[in-house]
Amino acid sequence: MTGITQRIADIRSNLATMSPAPAAAPSASARTFADALASAVTREVATAPPTTQTSVPTSVRNADGVPADLARYGNGRIPADALATVGSTGHRLWAPAAQAFEQLLAAARRDGVQIGITDSYRSYEAQVDVAARKGLYSQGGLAAVPGTSPHGWGLALDLGLGDRAQAWMRSHAGQFGFEEDTPREPWHWVYKR
Repeated sequence: MTGITQRIADIRSNLATMSPAPAAAPSASARTFADALASAVTREVATAPPTTQTSVPTSVRNADGVPADLARYGNGRIPADALATVGSTGHRLWAPAAQAFEQLLAAARRDGVQIGITDSYRSYEAQVDVAARKGLYSQGGLAAVPGTSPHGWGLALDLGLGDRAQAWMRSHAGQFGFEEDTPREPWHWVYKR
């Protein structure tokens, strides 16, 4: 919310420095609308919960379902510092996905279930390599067309799952935002929230 408040202040400051051409006095309805808008913005800012950090990625996605804070980089081109590490595993995901998966892992552990991670964020070059080694999914292989994989957005994990862990995932993963969305790949789970 701090970022929004600062942006509003910046816009107001920029508007104050502009020299508009002389205009007729605003109508009563224009003043009423402007007053209502200012009141609503002030009320929204005043009642918003405080935040401690303004650089925390949000769960916002663009129209294509791509995390808005990662879209500017491109699929498979996300720098390491723009992703979050999943616990101490060394695997990286979009921050909301990493946090949700850590919660999922903790819940599984409480239930006595062990879940391993075999793959997470995949660079474009790694997607090309997987496609070359495993073939394209559309042609009977196991890889997405490079540049289209949810691994390239930090949304997908390939998991090491025994029968009990697979059953646990199918029963509980949705509670944490993960779905098994690729036929022929029961190890592939994608964060959908």
